[in-house]
Amino acid sequence: MLTVQLGTPSPKNKRPPRIGLALAGGGVLGLMYELGVLRSLEETLELDFTSLHAYVGVSAGAMLASGLANDISAAQICRIFIDNSTPEHRFNPGLFMRPAFGEFARRARQAPSVIGQAAMDIARNPIGGWWKSLGNFGSLVPSAMFDNAHLQDFLEQVYSVPGRTNDFRKLRHKLFIVAVDLDNGSAVRFGAPGHDHIPISKAVQASAALPGLYPSVEIEGRNYVDGALRRTLHASAALDEDLDLLIAINPLVPYDSDDSDLPSTQTLLDGGLPRVLSQTFRALIQSRMQAGIKKYQDTYKTDLILIEPNRNDGRMFFTNVFSYAGRQDLCEHAYQSGRADLRKNLNILRPLLDRHGIGMRTEPLKSYRRLVDGLRVDAPITNALASGLDRTLSRLESALG
Repeated sequence: MLTVQLGTPSPKNKRPPRIGLALAGGGVLGLMYELGVLRSLEETLELDFTSLHAYVGVSAGAMLASGLANDISAAQICRIFIDNSTPEHRFNPGLFMRPAFGEFARRARQAPSVIGQAAMDIARNPIGGWWKSLGNFGSLVPSAMFDNAHLQDFLEQVYSVPGRTNDFRKLRHKLFIVAVDLDNGSAVRFGAPGHDHIPISKAVQASAALPGLYPSVEIEGRNYVDGALRRTLHASAALDEDLDLLIAINPLVPYDSDDSDLPSTQTLLDGGLPRVLSQTFRALIQSRMQAGIKKYQDTYKTDLILIEPNRNDGRMFFTNVFSYAGRQDLCEHAYQSGRADLRKNLNILRPLLDRHGIGMRTEPLKSYRRLVDGLRVDAPITNALASGLDRTLSRLESALG
């Protein structure tokens, strides 16, 4: 589902158009959807997505935004996460599903004192002590199931290759990674002045620390969690950079079973609590984003292209948000959905993109092609130096048109 929102045309000026990208969260599901859609855009638009003016990423979107800002194209990211054909960065899906043993141990060390205090409370007041003890026992429940420190290690390795950087201040373009300060509930823009000295990989780890799934990330004495707890897109971080056009992708929308593309005789209620919570969470995410989009329209003069799944897309709703199984099929599904949206909205997109000097390659949209068809390379990049040279030549080729 592609939505276009026109801003107020700005006076003609000599500077090149400023294009930004905002990527929301959504777990592994969101990561694969956004990656598939980005690949369809990369093939169709005459736009270098590694050379935009500003990027903002939240949670799963932070991983993709930081990669693009580091001159890693959507095709290259697909080779890392989907095709696993990049020798320099071998991706292991189990990387993000390792138990949080440190968190388990920390809670276990608290058990003797909590149990001892409970025994004393019950001895003093057998009835009231039980109720008080139940509340205290809550402190023994681990705050997370998995350890996301390995994510930080993996990204640090990826961004240490020559030609890339793990330092916000050394990037060619603006990058903002948003997380929430757990102790006061405020949103923090890593990459903005005052927070740009934090390593990019650490900021992504913090932005993707969904409470209950991953532990909070401590940075300079503060604890940070998933940036989606405050807003869906945090697009204002990019819009504040005086953009002319913002491209935004949100992977989570509520499901419309009345218009489903999957045959089913069941209602969402039949799926039990997980389905009800999923629908509730998605509805909150999208309604909050729509309120933000309305605010952006009133505050900024920026044109907006928003891409989301169709509300009748059963594949996007019934796939486990945190499962890596079948990630290639899911990314392929998103890629085809993105291509379909572009074909359907050609008449709307052409004049909008033209006013920003962006052409469209419609030929790839006329025939069927798979995601993997565009990922094939003649020879693998086998070392870091050659990889850096390959990226430099790609940017030169794009600049020369």
